[in-house]
Order: sequence, then structure tokens, then C-alpha cells
Amino acid sequence: MDVVKDPDNNRDQALERMVDKYQGLLLRMCYVYLRDMESAKDAVQETFLKAYKALAAFRGECNEKTWLIQIAMNTCRDMQRSAWFRHNDRRITPEDLPLSAQVPQDENHLDMMCYIMQLPPKLKAVIMLYYWQEMTETDIAKALGITHSTVSNRLKRARDKIRIMLERREPDGR
Repeated sequence: MDVVKDPDNNRDQALERMVDKYQGLLLRMCYVYLRDMESAKDAVQETFLKAYKALAAFRGECNEKTWLIQIAMNTCRDMQRSAWFRHNDRRITPEDLPLSAQVPQDENHLDMMCYIMQLPPKLKAVIMLYYWQEMTETDIAKALGITHSTVSNRLKRARDKIRIMLERREPDGR
């Protein structure tokens, strides 16, 4: 049986490729941002649905990863604005985080995750994108819809806040 050739066939293949390549990355990012696994899964599904619908309009001004992250961040922000979302307790521990197999889960890494989770959302977002997703400051600016200098300032402020938290640790390392 031959596959029917239609315009949606290429979109379907592109979506499958994006899901395979970016699903884990987006899930980790949405989970840290939303602090709830089910909400994060919903956000990732909504992200891919929005991407599928807008695929024909994607002009390639940024790379695919940046485009998907921008959609995911906007989706997470929309979810956080809902009244239902604001009234739920979503505290998480570092052990709850869906880490990739390539990220070591040693004690120092978990401590650092605690510090990152304490950052305000705007600072947390740039730290996650810069260090976890290994995005450039330019790509982060495009993904978040802010200027390059704002990204630089937020990274500096986030690093400074983490440095202060590290300095306040007790002498035994905790």
C-alpha cells in the first residue's frame, strides 16, 4: 500500500522528528518551570500541537529548538496565569526532576538544582536555557522575546544570587 502524498505528510514527519528530538528537553524545562509533572506533560503536548499548526508559517529566522522553546515558555506562562494553577501547591525536590541520562546526579548537582529552583522565574529561565539546553545568549533572547542585554543581565543576576546562596552554606558543605 502506497503512502498518500499530501502537504500534511511532510508536517507529520517533521512533527514526529521534533517530538523524538526535543520531547525530553521540553519536558524537563516545563517541569522545572511549572513544578508539576502532569502540567509539564500537558504543556509539552500543547507545545507540539501549536508547533504542528504553525509549522507552515515557520520562517526559519531562528533554529527549530529555539522556536519550540519559545512556544513552550509561552505555553507555561499561559498555564501559570490560570486561576486553577495559582491555587495548587507545586513544591518539588531535586529528586523529582526528570534529569537526562547524560547529567550526573551527584550531591553537588542536586544542591545546585535546589539553588536554581529558588530563583525567580525570569532568572531561572535563562539559567536553564543557558546551562541545560546549551543555548547561546542570542538564541535565549529570541526564545524569550527579550533583548540580548537583558539575557546577559539576568544571567549575571542569577549567577550572583547562586553565589550568595553558596557562600551562605554551613561549613560542613550544607
